[in-house]
Amino acid sequence: MTDDVLVEPEPSVAAELFGDRIDLARRFTHNLAVHGEELGLIGPLELPRLWTRHILNSAIIAPLLRPGRVGDIGSGAGLPGLVLAIARPDVDFVLIEPMERRVAWLQSQADELGLVNVAVLRGRAEEVRLSPLLDQVTARAVSALRTLIPLTAPLVKTGGQLVLMKGAGAAAEVEAAAKVIRKFHLTDVEVLVLGENTLSEVTRVVRATVD
Repeated sequence: MTDDVLVEPEPSVAAELFGDRIDLARRFTHNLAVHGEELGLIGPLELPRLWTRHILNSAIIAPLLRPGRVGDIGSGAGLPGLVLAIARPDVDFVLIEPMERRVAWLQSQADELGLVNVAVLRGRAEEVRLSPLLDQVTARAVSALRTLIPLTAPLVKTGGQLVLMKGAGAAAEVEAAAKVIRKFHLTDVEVLVLGENTLSEVTRVVRATVD
């Protein structure tokens, strides 16, 4: 258990981002605050910034998703996968995670929150075989872009998209991944900065089309 005093108060913008799904977002955030550290999902310093750094940071990319099937690679605590499944009930999510205890957490949360648009798949991204291929793939804090692209692009159908959450060095990662971008036939590669007028910390996304 954790002391609720340590948990960041819910920012007012949360209700705007989640709309009528805000109660589910609150339940998930509470569950993550209570169990996240003991399960190794979040670090001990994350509670005072759980909403802004993790929940809202994930939710802000929800408008980038298309109705269809979206994969979340290395879903871990459910960031961004479970958060996006809450925010976008019209999208089907495949949460891909290799660690058994994290798979158990993801499934338990999907069940408890009634997220019928979530399927949890245990495995490493490079070993997963999906049919049909995904419409989009996302990932957060998994690895450098030049390593991440070979893991994600093969899972996406032609015309689908990578929607990869990155840090302040996103543009530099795109430059460093130039050869890999060409190898995997990615086009329309761009860095999007989200939440500039909404969040206290912006979210950067590398978006690209798989040709």
